[in-house]
Amino acid sequence: MYRTESGEEIFVIDSHVHYWDGSPENQENIHGKQFIDCFYDYHRNLSPEDYVWPKDKFEKYDSQTMAHDLFVKGYVDMAIFQPTYLSEFYKNGFNTTEQNAELAKLYPDRFIVNGAFDPRDGERGLAYLEQLSETYGIKGVKLYTAEWKGSSKGYKLSDPMTYKYLEKCCELGIQNIHVHKGPTITPLNRDAFDVADVDEAASAFPELNFIVEHVGLPRLEDFCWIATQEPNVYGGLAVAMPFVHARPRYFATIISELLYWLDEDRILFASDYAIWEPKWLIEKFMAFELPEDIQEETGITLTLDIKKKILGENAARLYGIDIDSQKEKLKADAGLKGAS
Repeated sequence: MYRTESGEEIFVIDSHVHYWDGSPENQENIHGKQFIDCFYDYHRNLSPEDYVWPKDKFEKYDSQTMAHDLFVKGYVDMAIFQPTYLSEFYKNGFNTTEQNAELAKLYPDRFIVNGAFDPRDGERGLAYLEQLSETYGIKGVKLYTAEWKGSSKGYKLSDPMTYKYLEKCCELGIQNIHVHKGPTITPLNRDAFDVADVDEAASAFPELNFIVEHVGLPRLEDFCWIATQEPNVYGGLAVAMPFVHARPRYFATIISELLYWLDEDRILFASDYAIWEPKWLIEKFMAFELPEDIQEETGITLTLDIKKKILGENAARLYGIDIDSQKEKLKADAGLKGAS
């Protein structure tokens, strides 16, 4: 829980976290090393100096470290796992639903476990998606459209087989479709993360919520023009958030454009842990003000009410979380033993 100087409590949901294993022992090939090295470059270059981790810790951290950084140190009340399998690069997967679910068992009422699908898995993948729904009661999936599979180096949301999976999501009550549409990660292809296919899918499935992770960066303008016409498209701030420290003027541009084209109800806070820790992101975001010239041009002010929506209220609405009830549950939370 984040408390303002006046003592007001702000409920925080980190909408994009990972529990990964990028260690050399788990790397299947050179691509596994390239991927985690690229993650580490983002971490090292955009974090405050005193939040930069040693490389070996970054490659593989334990559950106690994660729980401490999120729930004890980092103001986060709940966090949403976004799995990234990368089975072509890592022997046991990079960050799977099953791995995340084991950690979620240790900290009841703290984690939301999302699943994943890859339409290139065909009928077998549809059965797996149904299994994830039955086993974990997932309300969302994370899609990595640039993930490699055999000779394929990506897919689109508008592909016919992807539509079959989205239809299955509707059938199973999986409403939240989180899609990585942002910066590339070595060795994946930048064009496979292009945001354009979100437009067609969002129009075809108005009953689903499409949360575009990383708000399409570096294609922010494309994303905003899509999202302003598609009311079921949301922006996840993972990767955008650290610029509040590294490039505050750039962050001001990002957040003001999002608020101008979308609205304050469709933007979600995300740390992208463990690329960045939520503590400093939240502190700097809460202290952040839009420059006067941007306020004058856009007519937008980043108020406390807007910050509260972004930090937790919007994600709570998407995932059916009653914040007041959840606060009461967490007051009696004994699940953080070993994390403090």
